[in-house]
Amino acid sequence: MTLPSALNRDRAPSFPTNLDALRLQIEALAKNSGARAIAVALHDTETGAELHYEADRWFHGASTIKVAILLAVYGEIARGRLAPQSRLHVRNRFLSAYDGSPFRVLADRDSDSEVHAAIGKTMRVSELAHHMIATSSNLATNLLLDLIGLDAVQRTIAHFGLTGLDVRRGVEDEKAFEHGIINRVTAKGLVALLGLIAEERAYSPELSRQMLDILHQQEFKKGIPARLPREVRVAHKTGDISTVAHDAGVVYAPGRKPYVIAILTEWAPDAGSRSPTIATLSHAVYEQLRGTLSDA
Repeated sequence: MTLPSALNRDRAPSFPTNLDALRLQIEALAKNSGARAIAVALHDTETGAELHYEADRWFHGASTIKVAILLAVYGEIARGRLAPQSRLHVRNRFLSAYDGSPFRVLADRDSDSEVHAAIGKTMRVSELAHHMIATSSNLATNLLLDLIGLDAVQRTIAHFGLTGLDVRRGVEDEKAFEHGIINRVTAKGLVALLGLIAEERAYSPELSRQMLDILHQQEFKKGIPARLPREVRVAHKTGDISTVAHDAGVVYAPGRKPYVIAILTEWAPDAGSRSPTIATLSHAVYEQLRGTLSDA
């Protein structure tokens, strides 16, 4: 069954003039950033307003694709095939999506050491989901993806009618990468995915809230949250490799409904200012939406 887009239900009137001003601000920031490309997608659940800036452009997904895997894992939980407390043997041997040859996740390239330390033992599905999102563990990601299967992720994306998400392999599958098998996302696709979870329409309100809880545990905070006031909470997922830096999440400011935002950026390998650029764009959106509410 295909469900309506998370962004097309109960839409309230938007404020095109104010968001037009924001779009101009984003264009200026993007032009001066030094990035090869920048995309921003925004959905404000308070007003229904949306903004799309290069939002259909495809980027290497980096670790943002882990949110789609999280959604698929919870699909298996919703169908009773898995439980959060189910235990999984932790190993480090996976098969390439290109030719089935074995590969490993290199510990010195992974941002999380705890899952590597558990090799040969077992961990709960809930623990692996936490590490996949909060510390962006590549090993936890590949273990969960192997458990449910790539087909399950792709079926989940299709089930919810999500576009702009192309998950084709696990992480650190270098042979697949060299042969052009790449996980891709668009800013609009990530906002639709996160909007589905934020509006508690992913399987059930309870399971949606469990996924949001995991996204709230994100430990990398140099992007969307970095320049926001301390009282603003952000449930989000970053993605960072040599040529891209992304952040996508749900922003909870006091006194209003949340907004969903994805900021995708592409850079030369030696470029700086990646996270500060995302933080500046995030802050501009926050300030503009706060002003929109004041004007409304």
